[in-house]
Amino acid sequence: MPEALTQPAPAQPSAEKSLRLTEIFHSIQGESSRVGLPTVFIRLTGCPLRCTWCDTAYAFHGGNAATLSAILASVAEFNCKTVCVTGGEPLAQKNCLALLTALCDAGYSVSLETSGALDIGGVDPRVSRIVDLKTPDSGEADKNLWENLAHLTPHDELKLVLASRADYDWAVAACHQRRLFEHCEVLFSPVQGRLEPGQLAQWILDDKLPVRFQLQLHKVLWGNAPGR
Repeated sequence: MPEALTQPAPAQPSAEKSLRLTEIFHSIQGESSRVGLPTVFIRLTGCPLRCTWCDTAYAFHGGNAATLSAILASVAEFNCKTVCVTGGEPLAQKNCLALLTALCDAGYSVSLETSGALDIGGVDPRVSRIVDLKTPDSGEADKNLWENLAHLTPHDELKLVLASRADYDWAVAACHQRRLFEHCEVLFSPVQGRLEPGQLAQWILDDKLPVRFQLQLHKVLWGNAPGR
């Protein structure tokens, strides 16, 4: 009696990737060279760092699970082509890479705000990576992953948030010693309430630094309200 043919088992649908999401909101971009642009922000939950001046500690914990398709559907409702993925530290979630690629595939102009403590090498090259180098007063300067510099292109940006003259001197030394100006645009930003903006601007002018001075425009407009 011939053996019965074994039929292959039906393929099981793969589970859709999901992420832990704190919020999605529509606002004005307050930082980077995209400052002033209406932008959809996707704030992912969780961060391995604890900077002394962090203004988004509410994103360290909690959040809700959301699939890629649900996130894309929410973003589409705003009818805005500029998207920023932020946190927390978005790259702390492995599926962030898939989210970034999905957003690019959907035709969005995408930026990523990351601490610079995690590897950016796997980020879709269509994404503008805004890498936040940590200065001493942040309490997390030892977490900077300097190997990330090799991945940067003129499409990316380096941001240094400064709380004191010591931070400024450290940042200037880093710019020169590690040739940061050769990688991409460099931005200096004062910590609100700790370094007077006009003072930082004057230091930049005195030292003739080729950096972009920036304030957090969203705080000028709306203060420290979450979701702005």
